[in-house]
Amino acid sequence: MSYSVENINKCTKKIVFNFETLDLTTEIKSAVAKKQKTVSLKGFRKGKAPLDMVRKMYGPQIESDALNNFINNQFMEAVTKEDLRVVGYPSFENMNYEAGTSVSFDALVEIFPVVELKDMSELKFARDKVEVTADDLTAARDNYLSSKSELIELTDTEIGLETGHTAIFNFDGEKEDGEKPENMKGADYTLEIGSGQFIPGFEDGMIGLKKAEKKVIELTFPDDYHAEDLKSAKVKFHVELLEIKEKKVPDFTDELAKEFGYESVEDFEIKNTKSLEAQKNKEADEKLHQEILDKLIEENTFDIPKTMVEQQEKHLMDDIKRNLQQQGFTDEMADEYFTKWHDDLHTKAEFQVKSGLILETLAKEYQVETGDADLEKKIIETAEGTNMDAEEVRKYYTSNDQMKKNMLYAIREEKTFAKLKEVVTVK
Repeated sequence: MSYSVENINKCTKKIVFNFETLDLTTEIKSAVAKKQKTVSLKGFRKGKAPLDMVRKMYGPQIESDALNNFINNQFMEAVTKEDLRVVGYPSFENMNYEAGTSVSFDALVEIFPVVELKDMSELKFARDKVEVTADDLTAARDNYLSSKSELIELTDTEIGLETGHTAIFNFDGEKEDGEKPENMKGADYTLEIGSGQFIPGFEDGMIGLKKAEKKVIELTFPDDYHAEDLKSAKVKFHVELLEIKEKKVPDFTDELAKEFGYESVEDFEIKNTKSLEAQKNKEADEKLHQEILDKLIEENTFDIPKTMVEQQEKHLMDDIKRNLQQQGFTDEMADEYFTKWHDDLHTKAEFQVKSGLILETLAKEYQVETGDADLEKKIIETAEGTNMDAEEVRKYYTSNDQMKKNMLYAIREEKTFAKLKEVVTVK
């Protein structure tokens, strides 16, 4: 055996290779044949130059390619023989090559760690009680009715602006030095009071204003505001209220319920009660599962591959960047965001890698399997919980291999948690 394996930690190994005699004949032949297909030498069509001429013209490069092929082949043979579950790419170090005679090198490689969990039978958790209230149904009804609502202008000049009203107003922002930037001005601007669209304090400062009244609202921009020149800036907003509008919502009748796809108001309440209950159960389970994972990570210490953390961190950043771009963030603003929250993203990535490894360990221990029957059951549950057509849900999750794979992975996690909750105590 021309190599030895050293343990750096439980998920990093060093494979030390030493070949005192070296024969690159096979690799050189392969490298020459590969090079022949791509070169054009004078007097020969591309790919038709004699092998000896190719070897003579490109000797150093061919020898380098042959050596790299040899190193990669030896590495893969060692990984296979040692049955290593490799993560990412190896790092080659301490290369010592005597041309055509000998070679030695080290390969640092990360592997999936073996996670050994402590006994969990004494762990105790509490799951939130699930209840659908009348207020929940009212909120669901109002959400549907919002599409049928109208904004009616309030003509009584004695009525003051309140939370829930919609204000039509002009505003002009002024910085401490007297500058009035264009991005701090607005005319005939529409804002629902209480929606939180403006910086903290602005909407509160408008409450009580009457039609045609003016006011100066003094505020301080948040220190984490996305625009660098306005972070922690003290400003004055000169505001003129032009109109006050109030949302008028129609009565919820059987006729309106039918427009929303229900048979009646009663049918709406029955189906939405079931849907809300499913949603709240999901939220309660997600909270419980988070608490269980927090505890398992706290109780069990194990090394994790840096490569896996880096890959997960990149995945998180890609998702966040897409969301930021949808909100109008520029690349520069996004970079600033990631610089500020880098440590939090890294911590989250570490948690997700550790929790994934724990769940994978438990899934194997509990022999959790998933298949088409599980997928079909989840499709029916999703359709019933969202009041969607089952065929539409089925098409969504089966027309794309990645979507199907993600759903089966989520189902496997659910089944693993179900088994785990039989081991720990859940009140």
